[in-house]
Amino acid sequence: MSSKSGRRNFLKKSVLAGASIAVPYFIPANVLARPGIRAGANDKVILGGIGVGNRFGGASPGAGSLAGSFASLTGVEFGAMADADLNRAKAKAAQAGSKVDAYQDYRKILERSDIDAVIVASPDHWHAQHSIEAAMAGKDIYCEKALTLTVEEGRAMVNAVRKHKRILQTGSQQRSWPGNPARGGKKNDFPFYRGMMLIRNGYLGKINKVVGVNFAGAWENALPAQPVPAGVDWDKWMGPVEPHPFNANIKESRSKPGWLSIKDFCGGEICGWGAHDLDQVQWALGMDESGPEEVWVEGTPYKPWIAKSDSSVGRFFGAKETIMHYTYPGGIHLELSENADPNGGALFIGDKGRIKFDRNGIIEISDESWLDIPFEKMKVQVPKITNHSQNFIDCIKSREKPIADVEIGHRSATVGHLGNIARWVSERTQEVGVKMKWDSKAEKFTNSEWGNHYLSRPRRAGYSLKS
Repeated sequence: MSSKSGRRNFLKKSVLAGASIAVPYFIPANVLARPGIRAGANDKVILGGIGVGNRFGGASPGAGSLAGSFASLTGVEFGAMADADLNRAKAKAAQAGSKVDAYQDYRKILERSDIDAVIVASPDHWHAQHSIEAAMAGKDIYCEKALTLTVEEGRAMVNAVRKHKRILQTGSQQRSWPGNPARGGKKNDFPFYRGMMLIRNGYLGKINKVVGVNFAGAWENALPAQPVPAGVDWDKWMGPVEPHPFNANIKESRSKPGWLSIKDFCGGEICGWGAHDLDQVQWALGMDESGPEEVWVEGTPYKPWIAKSDSSVGRFFGAKETIMHYTYPGGIHLELSENADPNGGALFIGDKGRIKFDRNGIIEISDESWLDIPFEKMKVQVPKITNHSQNFIDCIKSREKPIADVEIGHRSATVGHLGNIARWVSERTQEVGVKMKWDSKAEKFTNSEWGNHYLSRPRRAGYSLKS
């Protein structure tokens, strides 16, 4: 089957066409020269942008954005942009170059044989759909964090990426972040990597407790209807979600309150900024393919906020009266309550010392000499990646797993989802302190039917997770 006809058949059988898909895996043109590189393309990697809003940013080199980080790499170009807001797609395409096409329908990107990979920066409720269909179309994927909206979506994404032999890098860039001297850190000190290495190599002894930020959950939406702007396909923006009336404060990620803080589109700030922190906890504790064993809330039962008007402003931190707790293997207690620091991060407490790191760098450490220990002299070695975007491009070529592989992204997102589920269960039962037992292998609760109820969400007809 030719690459062209394969993609045409893919579109005919697309999930969005409302059919159950059984698309045969085909070898795309981009692997015929060598893994990940299109034949006769001078080893260039051609990208498509899907959901090119605020997080995607400027698409020109040096733009200081997600798109700019890719455009600045040698041998990487954008070939197309897609967004439900066609005006935005056209604007980002123009930034990226005169030969970059703009579409309102992302499937136009997936059917193109010249596109090697896609950058998925759409709202969270679209991540699974975009990523699964991209994998089916033979594209590699860079998908923003939080990787998923639900635990069920995460497993479906892992299955699709593995089935179609694709590469997926999650946008948890703190795993590759070199530090920021402007915020008091040392240049190229890699504070998150160093913190993880010190913990994994036993400098803190046995970790007993981790303290993180109690980030906010999601609002219920009651925003008033507004006229849909010209060029915006609002039904397409909604995708798998039953449509809400258009409101400009839904369309933007962080607004009043913005889709990132509305339950149908994201899990709230615990899945926004908090996704970085929870990913660091997973990484430092060596839980990349596992997770906590228990989750519960203390304080008072959860009470969600309701966005009723344009004056509603999203809350960054969670209600102090509902505190999230987790137990990790080995009896490690993760508490998301203290450390209400806008820079996020986490404090790790062991029987031999402690360390706290956030985007200011390492800001608390028991022994300053630990900061000077060469990484190569540590017994436990973990790959060090110095550029998150470059790592994705390198893995497109090598076919190796990236530093934030799809399984890792799914597992880290799950920690945030579990916290939200504990909140929602307390809202329903009006009980706190009830430890919900989590089976990381089966990805189910063993003692909470309400908890299992929240592992998935209804999807509109035609938006199946099948791959």
